[in-house]
Amino acid sequence: MKIGDTEIDDTFAEAFKMWGARILITAENPDWALAAARSMTGFATSVIGCKCEAGIERELDTRETPDLRPGVSVLLFATDAEGLGKRLVERIGQCVMTCPTTACFSGLQGEKSLAVGGLLRFFGDGFQISKRLQGRRLWRIPVMDGEFLVDEKFGAQKAVGGGNLLLLGEDLPATLAAARSAVQAMRGVRGVILPFPDGVVRSGSKVGSRYKALIASTNDAYCPTLRAVATQTRLDPDVNCVLEIVIDGLDESAVREAMNVGLRAAARPGIRRISAGNYGGNLGQYHIHLRDLIKADAA
Repeated sequence: MKIGDTEIDDTFAEAFKMWGARILITAENPDWALAAARSMTGFATSVIGCKCEAGIERELDTRETPDLRPGVSVLLFATDAEGLGKRLVERIGQCVMTCPTTACFSGLQGEKSLAVGGLLRFFGDGFQISKRLQGRRLWRIPVMDGEFLVDEKFGAQKAVGGGNLLLLGEDLPATLAAARSAVQAMRGVRGVILPFPDGVVRSGSKVGSRYKALIASTNDAYCPTLRAVATQTRLDPDVNCVLEIVIDGLDESAVREAMNVGLRAAARPGIRRISAGNYGGNLGQYHIHLRDLIKADAA
């Protein structure tokens, strides 16, 4: 399979069941909403080391927010609903409530309701007050610039994490350019985030390690400097750089759509192959085949 001069591997991305939540952060102006969102989504690239994966979904205008102020939509994912609830309380409490002028609302109805404002309210030390707004219960927590308004509960739903593309390029500049093009296209898809720095990861991992304490280690099959010594290198002689894009989504269709548009945006001069990471189909519950994306789009 080819798109232009770029070969598309006949393989699949292996993705996993997760739980996801959408968080709507509003503020006096877009700058403060973005400041809170960036803080909340920091150190949230992989559940392997960060306990959650999070990113900014998109900016919101005043017509899209409960309090008619400018805002930002954030998506946060964890491996189970209990862990998701803990991360929401931690990150909203430490990164949103602390940011001047912000308020925080649930952006999903969800299959489960997780207590967030219902726990953060205790920070008010007895001065907190509950209120209802458009049928939802919120808490008004006194803070030094006024009040922090937060939903009592946040909706959570089953989600999909770990969709991915591997871009195999001739050199670093060409592969970086392709990755940026793919990221820009993927960010136009609703319901997904790309949790790594600016959407791109260079330290792709495999399951396991020769060191027993580690559950994951460098993906030596795709490391150009190990081409001569790796037992199962996946790199052709003209491939000297590999970058990965990881996608988390609120459902499988959103992840598929993001992979589809990213695949086509990344197929450009200097990219020899586009592939995807998997574990032989033994770990992840979702198998997203690159050939299916191409065939579906052609149809």
